[in-house]
Formats: sequence, C-alpha cells, structure tokens
Amino acid sequence: MSSSRIDLRGTYLGEGAVIERLRRMAGVSLDEHVVNSALIYDEHGRDALATICRQYLEIGRRYDLPLLLSTPTWRAGRERIAAAGLAGRDLNGDNYRFLDALRQEYGSYSHKVVICGLMSCREDAYKPEEALSTAEAAAFHTWQAEALAAAGVELLLAATLPALSEATGLAMALAATGLPYLISFVARAEGTLLDGTPLASAIDSIDGLPTPPLAYLINCTHASVFRRAITHERNSSADVRKRVIGLLANTAALSPEELDNCTALVEEAPDVFGADVAALQPELGMRILGGCCGTDDRHLECLARHLAAA
Repeated sequence: MSSSRIDLRGTYLGEGAVIERLRRMAGVSLDEHVVNSALIYDEHGRDALATICRQYLEIGRRYDLPLLLSTPTWRAGRERIAAAGLAGRDLNGDNYRFLDALRQEYGSYSHKVVICGLMSCREDAYKPEEALSTAEAAAFHTWQAEALAAAGVELLLAATLPALSEATGLAMALAATGLPYLISFVARAEGTLLDGTPLASAIDSIDGLPTPPLAYLINCTHASVFRRAITHERNSSADVRKRVIGLLANTAALSPEELDNCTALVEEAPDVFGADVAALQPELGMRILGGCCGTDDRHLECLARHLAAA
C-alpha cells in the first residue's frame, strides 16, 4: 500500500495493547533491550505475536473499518539491537515483513490496513527528565526511521512521548525520510505533556518545522483524562483540537506515575471502554481510535462495534 492511499478523513480503528498482553502470556519472554521485536525469530513468540495481531485484523474486517497497525519495533533502535546481540539482523524490516504477511492473509480487506513504523523515545516514556535534547534526538532516531522507511512502511509513528525536546528531534528524523508521520504524546488532564509543556505550545512548536507531522495523537491516556486535556481552557486550543486526531486509550484513569507503580492490571469493562472512546468521534472529531494499556481484543471489539454503528 502506498502512502498516497492513506486518507485520515475517515475513521480508523487503532490496534489494542500488544506488549502488555505478551507480558501476561505463559512461555513468552520479552527481551530486556528490544522488548517484543525479537519474538519473530522464536516460533512460540512469533505465534503469540501473530495471535494478537490477527485478533485485531479480524475485528477490523468484521466491522469493515480501516485499521492502523504498528510494527513491533517500539524499542528497535540501533543501540538496543546491538545490546540484544542482533546487530546482524534487519530487525525493523523483518518486523514490517512479518506484519505485512499477516495483512496479506486478509484478501481484499488488506487494502484497508495501514502499517505504520513504530518508534518511541530513547529512555523511559514515563520519565520526561530522561528525554534527549532536540539535536540528540534527531541524530539518535535517524537510523531507525531510515530502517523502517526502507522496509516499506506506509507511515511512521513516534508514540508515548513525554517531552517536547525529544519529540521535536524525532519529528525531524521522521520528516527526513519523506514519509508521512504522526507524533503521539502522553497527556495529563491539565492539558500538558509529562514535561509540563502545554499541548498548545508543543503542537505550535513542532508544526513550525519545515515538514510538520500529518497529525498528532495522544496515547497511553484514559479517555476521561484525554477529554479534560484536549478541552483545557488555558493549555489547549482550537488548533490543538484540529491537529490532534485520535486517541489510543488506556483502561485505567491513572496518572503515568500511578501506572508505572501498579503491579496489577487495572481493567475497564469492554463495553464501557468501547462506548466512551467511540463517543470521541462525534464529540471531538477524533478519527483514529484504539487501545493502549489494559486493552485486549474484547475492548477493541466493543469499540469497533460502536464505531461501525455510528
């Protein structure tokens, strides 16, 4: 699928949680450096990853909704690949080809599935104090952005970003590939990034780059927190509500600090989740809606059902 076929004027179903679900699967071991990216080289891990991805593909096909899938490359930067002993592997390309092969299993529906190359910050996504400077981030993330672009992804996505400095450098690295790209922040109810930057300021700043993102998302944030953030009188704006086009939502209305220290899964009833997140489409014009922490195929099924009925 070429990037020219991406049309975000419609409503896309985003995937649900992947890494969090894999952590709870018996016999699945996530790598300390690249997390789930190396599972494709292990038969059991590959099957577990494929099972989750096929569930999301089946849901999208069942409700005939365009679907946004992300490559399992959240932590597949060059230094982490080397630390995992995989320096000779095309980890980003192999993960794209794995996901593309799954997509092709779905016949004519595969044309409605967009694969985005997933990236994130270098360090802990819940710790903005660890963020790279803009210049450091542009240099650090260029290698992975180029690897994903060379693999054939249609879109690039930098997600779970806590700080403006690294998000800006990531945007520069993604833009340099020539592919369309999305930037996705973690937001607080006060309408700020985790580093305290108001959403309005962050988006104005990145939109000032020579090649700004196609749009912005919020992820790893509960729908109730998202509503408060996006409508905040001082830290949000009409431009924010225009440029932020989607949410990949948590099931828990907890702060990142609370989630980081939470030892048990905090769930929300799938139908409550589905109805609440789907309501963001008519309420705020959101066009990409999916799940993040706490979600699984049950939550995505309910969300898809509500979106299809709208």
